[in-house]
Amino acid sequence: MRLRGVRSSRNIEDRRGRASAGGKAGGLGVVGVLLVLAIGYFTGVDVSPLLEGDGTRPVEQSAPREISAEEQRAAEFTSRVLATTEDVWAAIFPAQVRRDYEPPRLVLYSGVTRSPCGSASGATGPFYCPADEKAYLDTDFFTTMSRQLGAKGDFAAAYVIAHEVAHHVQNELGILGEVNAYRQRVSQREANAATVRLELQADCLSGVWARSVKGLLEPGDIDEAVNAARKIGDDYLQKRAGRVPQPHTFTHGTSEQRSRWFQVGYRSGKIADCDTFRADRL
Repeated sequence: MRLRGVRSSRNIEDRRGRASAGGKAGGLGVVGVLLVLAIGYFTGVDVSPLLEGDGTRPVEQSAPREISAEEQRAAEFTSRVLATTEDVWAAIFPAQVRRDYEPPRLVLYSGVTRSPCGSASGATGPFYCPADEKAYLDTDFFTTMSRQLGAKGDFAAAYVIAHEVAHHVQNELGILGEVNAYRQRVSQREANAATVRLELQADCLSGVWARSVKGLLEPGDIDEAVNAARKIGDDYLQKRAGRVPQPHTFTHGTSEQRSRWFQVGYRSGKIADCDTFRADRL
């Protein structure tokens, strides 16, 4: 992705290098250890479990530390990608939904931090918290993506940032609130199904963003994003864990679904075409 000359976002809250206060980490136990890899390092923590977080696991206190050169480069990359999302959605909202777009802030942290949705650590990875309209990102996650998950390339990382911003887009449109309210009154199976549609819509909205930054793309960038989407499909992760995929436990969609909905958004460029909640086929 060509980011030279792209401005840096001012909507960055840098908490890296600070001492981490003790607290409670909640929420991830609801979705299970199996999906932590996908949720933590690619698409963020499921919104509803975070809001419902049980807060039973203590978070250890850590001392301040210096920020490495690699972390600083990751932060600069993140800031520029975030700026592209601000420009894209600021143009799309008035044209497609007839309203202005208010961008989220992105919190950079290392180790452990707090949010109104619960405490975050390297295990939770990037996530969006609708309570304060901020995305949270541990700067180590880019390395994990490339080395442990096999999702290499800068555009794979950019896709993940765009996915978290897409959850903010959903929040701006009132979708997150509706889905969370629905989840609270239905069975776990039905709640999981709704969350799958939510996540696939965020993948599609990430594709809408990608179409709008085509001028910044390099050969192979879209392939990097599609590969990342495939690596985080629920079916792929369950197979990787040595289990038979169980669709009723899915919370993010299959590899095929995730990559396909990203491409739907990329081909269309329209928010309306990302309505996974009315789609007959996911």
